[in-house]
Amino acid sequence: MNKELLINKVIGILINAGFIISDRCDIRPRSFDLAARRDKLLLLIKVLYNIDGLNEETAGEMLFLSKHLNGSPVVIGEKTRDHSLETGVVYFRYGLPAFDIDTLNDYFIENSPPLIYAEHGGLYVHIDGATLKEERVRKNISLGALASSLGVSRRTISKYEDGEMAASVDVALRLEEILNKGFALAVSLFEKRLLPELQRQDSLTLENVKKESSDILSLLQNMGFDVLPISQAPFDAVSISANKRDKNATILTGVGEYTTTTIKKAHLMSSISEVANTQSLVVVHGASKTKNIERTVMVEDKELKKYSDKDDFINLLQERGRKVEVS
Repeated sequence: MNKELLINKVIGILINAGFIISDRCDIRPRSFDLAARRDKLLLLIKVLYNIDGLNEETAGEMLFLSKHLNGSPVVIGEKTRDHSLETGVVYFRYGLPAFDIDTLNDYFIENSPPLIYAEHGGLYVHIDGATLKEERVRKNISLGALASSLGVSRRTISKYEDGEMAASVDVALRLEEILNKGFALAVSLFEKRLLPELQRQDSLTLENVKKESSDILSLLQNMGFDVLPISQAPFDAVSISANKRDKNATILTGVGEYTTTTIKKAHLMSSISEVANTQSLVVVHGASKTKNIERTVMVEDKELKKYSDKDDFINLLQERGRKVEVS
């Protein structure tokens, strides 16, 4: 299955599962292909034929964006190395969960979460330790007897019961046979876990951004926004006002001249912001032919320089963002 067909299948499954989905992010470089939301769950989705094509910088950007947009990064693929991904198995690349299209369908359509994850060349499951211990004691099986039946140590059984160790799939199946009960826990795909230190993280600063963009972003920073530069998205930064009473004070921020490319970015930013529940802004060098493109507010750089208070500027964005125009 090629990437185009894979993306279309992802979109179909998510629509059937009740998600709203952004336009495809077809501007390079890009860290994600789609944004999708259902209720409070926001997904930033990367689609790759081979999940090993994900590099550390892209993964870092996805994690960074997910953190600041309150979303979850996901990779959907078909292969790893020289073999197909196994349905029902989650693979992790740089801290991002990756799985195949059937696992996506099982999770969101069939309400059947994956139980198995791949790590260090093997397949493992997390064991419900409390239930295991309860069942072992109820059936009057000693640690030693259960360990002997499984071919592991007493200490290993204790670690299973204390939640300190995952079990191989073979051991988990054998446990189920011996105790006539399943103990595998679903893999947590979207929990806010401690993430590895990746190349992206917070290393990209305004000093690393080209001057014409950094000058504009600095104006927003001087107003009191936290301005977080982005390198692989249709926008140049995420601007955040942490202490604004209005909860929607996260702004996808682009900078550029009023060109066909900028208009295309503005349309895409509008679509992503609608899904991500953010605002969308493009600061235009020179003259702009419109006040907004769909949800994306277009502000000329000379107008931006008139503002010093971020709350006044947010009010401007909210007012203009309600007046949807198409360009």
